[in-house]
Amino acid sequence: MNRKSLTVLLSLATFAASAAMTEPAGLNEKLRPAADEQLAFVLAAEGVQVYACKPSPKDPYAYAWAFVAPEAALSEGGSIVGRHYAGPTWESSSDGSSVKGTVRERQDGGYGNIPLLLLGGTAGPKDGKFAGVTSIQRVATRGGIEPRDKCDASNAGKELRVPYTADYYFYKRK
Repeated sequence: MNRKSLTVLLSLATFAASAAMTEPAGLNEKLRPAADEQLAFVLAAEGVQVYACKPSPKDPYAYAWAFVAPEAALSEGGSIVGRHYAGPTWESSSDGSSVKGTVRERQDGGYGNIPLLLLGGTAGPKDGKFAGVTSIQRVATRGGIEPRDKCDASNAGKELRVPYTADYYFYKRK
């Protein structure tokens, strides 16, 4: 392969990579990160949203499904690179770095899907992939909504695991 062909291929690969690293479409303005943040990486999540049947916080004589935690594998380029769990927390399997999120804003995810989110990020103490993450978007959600199964005193404490997928966009300061 000659030098010119190699340069063209590298340019196309760079363009494709940057196109894949753009902000997701269809978001409300309130789900956008701050202007001084830039997209660092995107991870796909596949797992479950865990719910438990508990006494309702609004009515002590009623029961309701309460969200417990996510449990998901995080992948990048088809390879598993980490996990997502209670906190909510995202953790790298290669370097142990992590980031914990706090919900800032929500947007409806569509029928049968958990909401899209903008979360503030607080990185853990280890350096690595998640070091410096300041915001996280949860987009392209599929599934994960609370169970439709009956929740009453006869199944109090029962946990159900509802499958879901989502894409997580991680932002860092410019």
